[in-house]
Amino acid sequence: MNVNMYYDILKQSMIPSLWRLGHRAVLQHDNHPKYTSNTTTALLKKLRVKVMNWPSMSPDLNPSEHLWGILKWKVEVCKVSNIHQLCDVVMEEWKRTPVATYETRVNSMPKRMKAVLENNGGHTKN
Repeated sequence: MNVNMYYDILKQSMIPSLWRLGHRAVLQHDNHPKYTSNTTTALLKKLRVKVMNWPSMSPDLNPSEHLWGILKWKVEVCKVSNIHQLCDVVMEEWKRTPVATYETRVNSMPKRMKAVLENNGGHTKN
């Protein structure tokens, strides 16, 4: 994904979704250049989207990173040979993943945040 693709996703999907959530909604993304580009920052400022401050190197604070790791492991076991098989396997494994798996990752956030703070914003073993 590049800056232009992210910009389009923001305008077409993410920002309208945030607006539906109401004035308390806050956008969270990491500090990848496509998220912090002048183009993206200007759009978010113009539309008055609240953006959460986020440490620059913080995969430990992103539950989705852990979920992608689980999904990657499940997909690698399947030994797909083309893009169509890959798409099918990813979708099937995503559907098979129990909701409890997602809940566990989200519920672990207070512990993860504490560990990152204790490690001065660096990576943790959590």
